[in-house]
Amino acid sequence: MFAGKTHDTVLVMLVIVAVALIVAVTAPAFLPPDEAKAAAYPTPKAPQPATALAHDVPSISEETVRRKGLSLREAEYYQRRDGRRVQCLLCPTYCLLADGQRGQCRARMNIGGRLRSLVYARVVAVQIDPVEKKPLNHFLPGSRTFSIATAGCNLGCIFCQNWSISQALPEEASFRELSPAEVVDLAAKYRCEGIAYTYTEPTAFFEYMRDCAKLARERGIRNQMITCGYINPEPLKELCKYLDAANVDLKGFSEEFYQTYCHASLQPVLETLKVMRAEGVWVEITNLVIPQANDDPVLIREMCKWIVANLGRDVPLHFSRFHPDYRLRDRPPTPTETLVRAKQIAEEEGIRYVFIGNVHVPGGADTRCPACGRTLIERIGFFVKSNHVKDGKCEFCGAAIPGVWK
Repeated sequence: MFAGKTHDTVLVMLVIVAVALIVAVTAPAFLPPDEAKAAAYPTPKAPQPATALAHDVPSISEETVRRKGLSLREAEYYQRRDGRRVQCLLCPTYCLLADGQRGQCRARMNIGGRLRSLVYARVVAVQIDPVEKKPLNHFLPGSRTFSIATAGCNLGCIFCQNWSISQALPEEASFRELSPAEVVDLAAKYRCEGIAYTYTEPTAFFEYMRDCAKLARERGIRNQMITCGYINPEPLKELCKYLDAANVDLKGFSEEFYQTYCHASLQPVLETLKVMRAEGVWVEITNLVIPQANDDPVLIREMCKWIVANLGRDVPLHFSRFHPDYRLRDRPPTPTETLVRAKQIAEEEGIRYVFIGNVHVPGGADTRCPACGRTLIERIGFFVKSNHVKDGKCEFCGAAIPGVWK
């Protein structure tokens, strides 16, 4: 699988089936069946402020939380306010919650004047993936990663391609309880070199991710956060002590796009990228290119200029193809030529490692040496066909290739 060997591919597929941990998830209760089946949605209007959206999330009682088997673990990064209200300080939404209310992420709730995580150790998805699926192309290529998620996300992206779990109410999603120790034991049992906190938004299960990552670090297992980057600097810096790599989804490069399509703001995501880079986390960036939304070549160029100026030329950038999903079904899939043009713009601005994902473009997923131009890592889909990076250097000319290598 990871070096062109057929038997490895078969082995991994058998392992994935044998783990038997993949959990089916129900559709969110707040999405009416007729909408879920609709072929198209109207162009979205500007959303309400995020603080208002948080109060629109259906409330549930403590008795229901207990009956459904959800977690009552006290959350971190919040403050008590008057009248038994609490304010969450984990992400830039700063949800202010009365007793019984949940945050925009749906995963954190005020119960009796204390903020609780409803999803601690309540896993809705478990999978063994190639690390390239995250995508992380310059982080232990060809390795496999134990991927986990709980319900919840602190953004409201109307184009979400994992909406059935990211936008699900925790009590409506099927889950399995897995303690941090069990997660790390399973990752070791199935010979995974890393654990990825992924699929939904790991910030929504911050305490669980942090506790898993601590134990994994002690066992020599790497930690990868696949994130929208919407988290405040203080909890992020705590988390970075245990993170080895992250892929940050930089969804667009305008405040208007973030407000209209994601119920969020751009600047906190840019701050996350800078903090992760400063804290020594290996960072890669994904940009899902959506027709008529964030595909303006001018904005793509501005984004690439910002990356070079603030993060450097060696941060891998992945342009990913959009397909109609969730509440944004009135757009076609991203034309391949749009992705090719975006890659060209990024390279013109000096970014050395640019990739195209979610669609096959010859050479679009390969790593090339910026010094001699030779193909160093040839990929087919998520799988590595050949790897000519040796000890962090080009096997052909000896140039250093930034990344985390075996």
